[in-house]
Amino acid sequence: MASIVRLSSVCRRGVKPLFYQTTLLARPLVVPHKHQEQPYQLTAKIHASQALYAGSGSKAASMHWTAERILSVALLAMGPVAYFSPGPVMDYSLAAALTLHGHWGIGQVLTDYVHGEPKIKLANAGLFLLSTVTFAGLCYFNYHDVGICKAVALLWSK
Repeated sequence: MASIVRLSSVCRRGVKPLFYQTTLLARPLVVPHKHQEQPYQLTAKIHASQALYAGSGSKAASMHWTAERILSVALLAMGPVAYFSPGPVMDYSLAAALTLHGHWGIGQVLTDYVHGEPKIKLANAGLFLLSTVTFAGLCYFNYHDVGICKAVALLWSK
């Protein structure tokens, strides 16, 4: 099976990163047809990221990425604040932030490794159920027990 690989981004002049091109690779693929002896070519394009499939005006993926980074930095800041000033506000903030952080993280794993429409729907339903039960459990723990901050402090004290 013959294939020709052409790097369109390398053929251009100037220094430009490869991932900012509209297509990273273009390869004609030779496929034999059942009724013909001569093969015909199909062109396959390999894209660098999912953002290329979105409309040019769509900023949803970029905003989601930014929100994930902001939440991660906020979680880093919540650690010392929770240690020095534990309380119900910090407990419920940690419950929400940890649940959302876990939801987004597991969602990315599902996006990468679950394929097929029914499997994706089932996995997303399971993820929403898991996130809901996690948040409800943390809120129950905060309301009926010592709270997340004091529980971690108790674990460290032993």
